[in-house]
Amino acid sequence: MPFETPAIKYNGKVRDAGIGHGKTMVRVGGQTCYPFHLFEGTMPNLPKIAMEIYDCQPDGWPAAAIKPFKDVFGNPPRWAQKCVKEYGAEIVCLQLEATDPNGLDRDPEEAAQITLSVAEAIDVPLIVWGTANPEKDKRVLARIAEKCSGKRLALGPVEEKNYKTVAEAAIHNNHLIIASSPIDINLAKQLNILLANTGISPSDILIDPTVSSVGYGIEYCYSVMERIRIAALTQQDDKLQMPIICNVAREVWKTKEAKIPAIDAPELGNEETRGILLEAVSAMILLLAGGDVMIMRHPKAIALVKEIIGELAN
Repeated sequence: MPFETPAIKYNGKVRDAGIGHGKTMVRVGGQTCYPFHLFEGTMPNLPKIAMEIYDCQPDGWPAAAIKPFKDVFGNPPRWAQKCVKEYGAEIVCLQLEATDPNGLDRDPEEAAQITLSVAEAIDVPLIVWGTANPEKDKRVLARIAEKCSGKRLALGPVEEKNYKTVAEAAIHNNHLIIASSPIDINLAKQLNILLANTGISPSDILIDPTVSSVGYGIEYCYSVMERIRIAALTQQDDKLQMPIICNVAREVWKTKEAKIPAIDAPELGNEETRGILLEAVSAMILLLAGGDVMIMRHPKAIALVKEIIGELAN
């Protein structure tokens, strides 16, 4: 008697969202099954990886993370171009570290000009990520939305404290919103409801459930993302049927395990290999939990994850 793989019949679907505009648009989401369960449904858009860059020269990066970008470190447009031309980035994510009020406190106009210069330097979609300071992000992201009108950026993190201002700017200038909530399915759903009430299309929302690195609570992140996908696919919860984005790179590379030199902890092995594997494993865990877009840093970690995605898809 032949074996038949048990299959779940899903009655829901994740929405399809487009980041970018025109021929450069990248589509994410759209799946009708759990991650890579292609024996049960379809994944018309395989998960995408966005390579991160910063709006200034970041501090505290381990040498292994700086090495691939040392010739463009601190120059956002050239950094973005290198990600695309040399490493094949399909999406770029600009991290706005310099706008942090506790750091350089760069003003919204300057941040918007830098964002525009990056957007015009590349021919792939752009994600813009603020500092998670709701008041500052509100002003910065709203100005960026105006300055980059029509480029269909993904703007985040948008929280309950600032969603109205950013959503209004996104609607008027044709951008997407990254709805960020602190590792809680009910808070994620509540924010999506609030955003929908502003008039923004559900197809213009990406869910940021907040993530972590391996060894720092990733199991809890996984369970929350898994519940979001269960609600979307088996319970037809249209308030949670949005693609999920995970800002994983900075969570990985700030950990002591990614930073500590091998000479100080020889039992942990080579620090470059260690950091690459930490990032790749963290990203794959989140992809299996339901992530649609991974924001990553090291080209070798990205290549490894892309290879695994290809194997799972085939």
